[in-house]
Amino acid sequence: MLNRLLSADLPRSRVLAMVLVALLLALAFAPFLFPGVKALNVAAKVLVFIVLVASFDLLLGYTGIVSFAHTMFFGIGAYGIAIASTRLGPTWGALGIGLAGALAVSLVLALLIGLFSLRVRAIFFAMITLAVASAFLTLASQLSEFTGGEDGLTFRVPEWLSPSFELSETPWMGVTIDGRLLCYYLLFVVALVLLLTLLRIVNSPFGRVLQAIRENEFRAEAIGYRVVVYRTISSVLSALFACLAGAMLALWLRYNGPDTSMSFEIMMDVLLIVVIGGMGTIYGAAIGAAMFMVAQGYLQDLLRLASTAASGLPWLSALLSPDRWLLWLGVLFVLSVYYFPTGVVGRLRARATPPGLRKT
Repeated sequence: MLNRLLSADLPRSRVLAMVLVALLLALAFAPFLFPGVKALNVAAKVLVFIVLVASFDLLLGYTGIVSFAHTMFFGIGAYGIAIASTRLGPTWGALGIGLAGALAVSLVLALLIGLFSLRVRAIFFAMITLAVASAFLTLASQLSEFTGGEDGLTFRVPEWLSPSFELSETPWMGVTIDGRLLCYYLLFVVALVLLLTLLRIVNSPFGRVLQAIRENEFRAEAIGYRVVVYRTISSVLSALFACLAGAMLALWLRYNGPDTSMSFEIMMDVLLIVVIGGMGTIYGAAIGAAMFMVAQGYLQDLLRLASTAASGLPWLSALLSPDRWLLWLGVLFVLSVYYFPTGVVGRLRARATPPGLRKT
């Protein structure tokens, strides 16, 4: 049953399996294990970025395509929910219309970009996607009548997902069952379903062809596979999953703006998470997203404690200042790449593989 659920792509490492199970349980019971608004926000962002990074891994890790337009589709999904909810009101119908419209726009754009750009060399395709993403970021900032401009859009969600809604006045295990909690578990279920769907895709015959194209596109073309078609389909699927991740983010924040979902910094974060977790491993998206989001959310707090503890040494206290959290995040990234050159998942799987079967 487990083998079928995971599309025959088992962790292949006891340590990795334990880490994945621990992560699944931590996210499933996060509202009860880690009470507080900040902890729940970090857990929700982990769920969103798991889907976003896994969708990008389908493009980069499995197909070998470098695209900088991924956050554009992420933003389209978020704006679809925001614009529809602002115009049509806080209803389930508005969410459905917004999501359907965003998916349709993402489908058309990804198809056009793929058909007209995937025939060129990788670096030129990356530059084309960067230009398109920059154009959409500018449009989102300037079309204030639709997108709210730089201020973005704040909207309401259906009553059941609103923080003011309480399903029960009596707390359960010390936690109030309110709309915020229901919204979190909606994201949890959606993220789990989408991740399992991506696992099914990459371990299907279609996914095997994508990996063959990544390894040697000329050989794949020679044995009869239409490389441009497969790359285009991969690009479209990746865009649709990224769009769904953007809708998840907007639903959780009840707000969306250019910097929230379309900024270049988010694209850089996605690239870092893919490298940390391990390219070409959907599991790496889950582990990398959890590590990065937790570090981003709590590194400042840890540095604040360390800086206070080192107050007797002014130079060390200044070095550990919370204002330098980006510096330490960069150090952690460099160390993770040095010790895990194939990502966390790749390293754990390599350790579990007998020496005679390892790739040289």
